[in-house]
Amino acid sequence: MSKNKKISRKRLALRIVLGTLGVILLIVAAYIIYVFASYHRVPDNVELNPQPNPAKYLSMDRTPPEHISLETGEQTYSIMTYNIGFGAYTPDYSFFMDGGKYSWARSEEGLTENLKNMTTMIRDYDPDFVLLQEVDEDGTRTYHFNEVNYTCAILDYYQHVYAQNFDSPFLFWPLLEPHGANRSGILTFSKAYIRSALRRSLPVADSLSKIVDYDRGYSISHIPLGQAGDILAISGEQDDPAGRELVIFNVHLSAYSTEEVREAQLSMLFEDMQKEYGKGNYVICGGDFNHNLRKNGEGSENAPGWAQPFPRDAIPHNFSLGFELPFSMILTRDSVPSEKEQEAYKKFQTMLENLGKQGEWPADIKIDHNSCRDANEPYNPDTTFTVLADGFIVSDNITVVRYESVDLQYAYSDHDPVIMEFCLQE
Repeated sequence: MSKNKKISRKRLALRIVLGTLGVILLIVAAYIIYVFASYHRVPDNVELNPQPNPAKYLSMDRTPPEHISLETGEQTYSIMTYNIGFGAYTPDYSFFMDGGKYSWARSEEGLTENLKNMTTMIRDYDPDFVLLQEVDEDGTRTYHFNEVNYTCAILDYYQHVYAQNFDSPFLFWPLLEPHGANRSGILTFSKAYIRSALRRSLPVADSLSKIVDYDRGYSISHIPLGQAGDILAISGEQDDPAGRELVIFNVHLSAYSTEEVREAQLSMLFEDMQKEYGKGNYVICGGDFNHNLRKNGEGSENAPGWAQPFPRDAIPHNFSLGFELPFSMILTRDSVPSEKEQEAYKKFQTMLENLGKQGEWPADIKIDHNSCRDANEPYNPDTTFTVLADGFIVSDNITVVRYESVDLQYAYSDHDPVIMEFCLQE
C-alpha cells in the first residue's frame, strides 16, 4: 500500500472521529439549551381548589367514616405524615441520586401494588388528616402513572388538596435508564371540610445548581372550627365565635441544596406559621423536613448532607416539635426569648432528660424508630443509615396526646409514617 493511501485513510479516520465528537457536542449543547429553556418555577401564592367541593363533599352518600367537625376541648384528632417516595421504594430499592442503583420504579406492576399497600395501610390507621409527599402526577420514573388520581380514588371519603411541588425537565441520566421528566407534588387529605388552600413557593438555589435542585413548595389548608354544615360550608362562613381555624401546612423541604437555601426555606415557612398563629388559629406543620429532628443531632455521625441537625433555635417561640415541650410552656413571653431565657430552657430540658421524661405533659411519645432510611443501598437494618426526618411542628395552643414514628421497616417507601393525636385547647 502506498504512503499516500495510508495518509488518506488516517485522515478519513480522523475526520470520522472528529465528526462523531462534533455531533456528540452538538447533542450535548442542544440538551443543555433545552434544560435551561425548559426551567421554570411554579408561581407563588397559587390558590388551590379542595376536591370534592364543599357542596358535593358534604352531600356524598358514603359509609363511615363520616366527615368530622373540629371542636376545642378534650376531643382528640389524629394526623399522619408520610413521604411515599413516588411509590418505588420497596426495601430492596436504592436510588441513583443517593448513590444507589435505580432511577425508575422497578416495574409499573410493582408500583401499583406498592401504592395499593400504602393506601390500605392508611385506611387501616384511619387518621382524620393525612399529609403525603412525593406523589407523582406524571413522570418517566413512574411510567406516567397518575398516582394522585389513584390515591384520591382509594381515599375518596376524604376531601383533598393537591399542590404541585416540582415539574422537572427531562434528566438524561443515568444513560441506560434516564430519570426523565417528572411532575410531582404533595397531597393533603381531611375528614373535616377545607375552606381554602394556598400553595407557597419556597426559595431554591439561584446558581446553576437550580437545574438539579427541584422546585419546592408547601400547601396551607384552612379548616374552620365548629359544625361545618351544608350552608356554612357552601357560604364559607363558620360558627366558631372567635372565627378560629385549624391551619395545616404540608411541606417537603429540599434535600440536595445548600445550607443557605435550607435556612431561607425554614425562615419563610416559620414566618407564615407565625402569621396564622397571630390570627388566633391552631397551626400544625407536617411533612418531610430532610433534617435530623432529634435533639443535638443525635445519630448524625457520618450522615449524608440532607440529614443534618434541625435548627431548633430557629423554631418560633410559640411552636415546638410535636414530641417536645414548647418554649412558651416554660417561658411565658410574647417576644422571642432572650439568651438567658433560652439557657434556662436548656437546663430545664436537661433536668427532664435526667428524670427520664420527654416532657411535662400527658403525651405518649414513641420516637425510637427513625422515619427515613438512606437509599444508597437496599434496606439493611445492620448497615443502612436511618434518621428521624419526618414529623410535626405544632403551635402551643395544641395539646399533643400521642406521637409515634411507626415502624414498618420501610416496607413501601424509604420513609415510614409518623402519626400524632392532638386536642385543640379552649
